[in-house]
Amino acid sequence: MTSICHITIVHKRYDVRIFHKECKSLSKTFEQVNLIVADGLGDEIKDGINIYDIGKPKNRTDRFLKMSKRALIKALEVQSNIYHLHDPELLRIALKLKKSGAKVIFDSHEDLPRQIISKPYIPKFLRKPLAFFVEIFEDRIVKKIDGIITATPYIRDRFLKTNPNSIDINNYPILNDIKFNKEWRNRTHSIGYIGGILKTRGIIETLDAIKGTDIKLILAGNISPKSFEDECRRHEGWRNVEYLGFLDRKGINELLSKVKIGMVILEATPSYIHSLPVKMFEYMAAGLPIIASDFPLWRKIIIESDCGICVDQTNPSDIAKAITKLITDEDLLKQYGVNGRNATKEKFNWGIEEKKLIKFYKAL
Repeated sequence: MTSICHITIVHKRYDVRIFHKECKSLSKTFEQVNLIVADGLGDEIKDGINIYDIGKPKNRTDRFLKMSKRALIKALEVQSNIYHLHDPELLRIALKLKKSGAKVIFDSHEDLPRQIISKPYIPKFLRKPLAFFVEIFEDRIVKKIDGIITATPYIRDRFLKTNPNSIDINNYPILNDIKFNKEWRNRTHSIGYIGGILKTRGIIETLDAIKGTDIKLILAGNISPKSFEDECRRHEGWRNVEYLGFLDRKGINELLSKVKIGMVILEATPSYIHSLPVKMFEYMAAGLPIIASDFPLWRKIIIESDCGICVDQTNPSDIAKAITKLITDEDLLKQYGVNGRNATKEKFNWGIEEKKLIKFYKAL
């Protein structure tokens, strides 16, 4: 019997990439799939996946200093053939897991060294030195383990230099989870955004673009930090906002069936310009035209799919022109929507990535 064990001390137990995509996909082929988490909610069996809880860390320091060791102890108890690590902190236990005779995979969700450079809570003078040492540490460990899975081709190319058994398993949507609504009569005069609401996600620029208009912005996600939420609420454009907070899948589908445009206006940070944001492909799968930052990778996807407009994410006037162009042209909205949906059916969907994942596992 092939036993697989995914481990995370950072993500939630029902994390979409880890649980709903990777674990569930692997359970279709392999006999036993386990998941070790650190959320304090206890052990359970969910959709055939054995979930083991090692307790919730008290704070970020506790997580960094203690949780990897707890995860190692539990992982060795579970006795799996393949261990799949989802957090950079867990690389500290990777070689110890290999000594048990198991195969070890690291799943890099983000390009951590580049991400560190734009972390607001890290003092600026520490960011580059810390990113440098983190990259050295990651590279030293990953070249000794059995495989690397990454969330984007850009991160894959970085790890290929140290471990040739690296593959991108892109975080594209599960099409059956996304409601495709080709009916436009019931949509409101509105644009939508789903996901975490941070200063780097173009919210202020979008508010600048819609202030003084009759266009509504429907927001779904948690705003952080609190000081940024206060800044948003003080903005003149906030009167055009319908803020829904965090939504489940049903709520997200309702939102995407209601608005006319999906917004992906992210800042040009090192971690964003090469990213493949899930929200962009969810908008496409739902049949929504996109307005997105003009990054080369995103421009290529949007132009080839013919599903939206790229804008200067720093220029509210440019964003406003794109919104006006789309929202006043229903024929263009419909065409872009259908094109986006077709693109996700042909290449930007989890079904394709699932096959890559299973093939990668079998090759181990």
